[in-house]
Order: sequence, then C-alpha cells, then structure tokens
Amino acid sequence: MRVTPHIAAIGTAVPTHDIHAAFVDWAERRLPVREARVFARMAARAGIAHRWSVLPAERGSPVGSNGFYAAEPHPGTGARMALYAQAAPTLALAAIADLRTQAALDGITHLVVASCTGFVAPGIDQIVARALELPGSVERVLIGFMGCYAAVAALRTARHIVRSEPAARVLVVTVELSTLHLQSERALEPLLAMLQFGDGAAAALVCASHAGLAIDRPFSATLPAAAELIRWDITDHGFAMHLSGEVPGRITGALRDPALVATLTDGRGVDRWAVHAGGRSILDAVEHALALPAAALDDSRAVLAANGNMSSATLMFVLARVLAGPPVEHGIALAFGPGLAAEGLAFASAA
Repeated sequence: MRVTPHIAAIGTAVPTHDIHAAFVDWAERRLPVREARVFARMAARAGIAHRWSVLPAERGSPVGSNGFYAAEPHPGTGARMALYAQAAPTLALAAIADLRTQAALDGITHLVVASCTGFVAPGIDQIVARALELPGSVERVLIGFMGCYAAVAALRTARHIVRSEPAARVLVVTVELSTLHLQSERALEPLLAMLQFGDGAAAALVCASHAGLAIDRPFSATLPAAAELIRWDITDHGFAMHLSGEVPGRITGALRDPALVATLTDGRGVDRWAVHAGGRSILDAVEHALALPAAALDDSRAVLAANGNMSSATLMFVLARVLAGPPVEHGIALAFGPGLAAEGLAFASAA
C-alpha cells in the first residue's frame, strides 16, 4: 500500500529583539546622501515591518554604541559562531515547544535539521536531540549551507524516510541566525541585501498520519549561468551574503518558460502557493511571471512583513499559515537559493 507522508503540524519561533528600524538607520548613515535616499525609498517599499535578532536586547541595538557591532572591525567569525552555538539550539527548541502545543512528539524516530548560518560540533542536531532527551537510536540528518531552499530539502528528506519506513515519525527543524553576519559595508547593493534578513526557527512533524498537508512530488531546477547571483562567502568576519539585483529578473525569465512551469505544477491548476519570502521583488517576480491573482502570495507577504527573510525557516512559516487556512486541493511550495536554483514540492490538504 502506498504511504503518503504528511506535515502534521508546524511550530514557529522568533527572538524578541526587533532590529529592523535600527538597521535601516545605521545603513542610511553609511551611504552618501544620494544613495542614502535611494536606500530609504527601497527600505520603505521592501514590505518588511519587523526583523528579529538573537543578539542581546539588553545591550541596545546591535549597531548601537554598546551593541555587538559597535566597534569596527566587527567581531570575527569565531565570536559569531560562539553565539550561534548558544542561541541556535535555544531558538530551535522554542519552535519545537510551539509544535508540541499542536501535536504529540512521542516516538520520534528521525531528526532532520537544516541550518545554513552557523557551524558547531557536536552538531545542532545532536544538541537538540540531547535537550529533548531523544534516544540515541534516533537517526539524524544535518542539512547545511543550502540557503533559503534548505527547508525543501529537509521536508523532501523526511518524505523519503516516511515513504520507506511508514512507521517513522520525523521531526524537521529549520533554524537560522542571519543577523550574526552583518558586514561592514558602505555600498548600496550589499546593504539592500542585508536589509532582508532576520532570525527565526520552525519545527514540523512529518509522518504517515492522515492529517495536515500531504507532501507530494518534489522538484528541482537550476537556472543556467546563474551560479554567482546568490552565494554565501565565509570570511573572517562572518558569512557575507551576495544577492545580485539580477535575481528577480532571472526568476521572471525562468518562470516564463512553459517547460519549467509544467515541471513545477505537473500541468495542473494550483489553488495555493507557498513561496519563500526572499524579498518583495522576488515575490513580485513570481507573481508577475506566473500571472497569479493579487492575493495568491498573501501568506508569503505576511511572513515577509512580520519577520523578513529568515533563510530556510521562512518557507516553513509560510506553510504554517497554509496549514491554518482553508483546505488545499493542489498547492506548490517553492524556494530559491544559491546556485541560482529553485527547489519545491507539491502539497495538498489531508484527504
């Protein structure tokens, strides 16, 4: 008998320190007057109201006189990873606690963790497993450095596990601390890239129970000659994000290819879209290229406004909103990331 894996529930968590306004003010002061005005206009149009950071609020803004980034050169990668080792498991466990209010987490057999904004060994998967007092027999998978589409890879991995082991109960966790990677930039494009990112975590239970969202066909596509448009560079002062202004245009062009659209949709009508909220321009590109109704990406835009781009955790936040909404007959989850690649999967409400 065919087994259909389901996302039974999703829990989410963000820190309590809203750093968006402080960053906008800091960035404007680093630019010449004309570029500062452009930045201010772009920030006002970004569709972001809040971004949250694990950096300690009691020291004020991270870019303030007592903040983590007060002095230049900014703290090195070692100091940033020391914070990651403490804060990432804590935020992940907060998301798992939220998940636990919606679904029983007894009998977990597998743990899949995606995190692209830090490294620690023993890994964050082991730290989380120990904190949850999971048996040592629980199988763990750690997905790293795939960027914004890592949530798709994590859910796809959980799907494969449940399809091969129908009794499996897979805990999927995504946790990202992008605000640990502020760069000392004085140019418009990288500051606009940093404007997008915040911290967040999500956790999902994937199993064969007939509840939640059924996970259907996954898909992957890599855009040609686009490898340098989205990338992370590991530097002595954190991970430097490079997000080219060409990305929305390349996404628009790719999504106007009938063959790619047929791959994404399986030639069927789509009644719900869960698109990674990578930025307003990326959501606009998807909406326009696919000629979607004005409200089609409301879930994604709401997540962007409330949290910014939380890398791999973002799509899970969007799917959490889908779970809370009306039934879905044929939905598509879609994310873009380094490569430039698109990763996604089909989903539907439980029958």
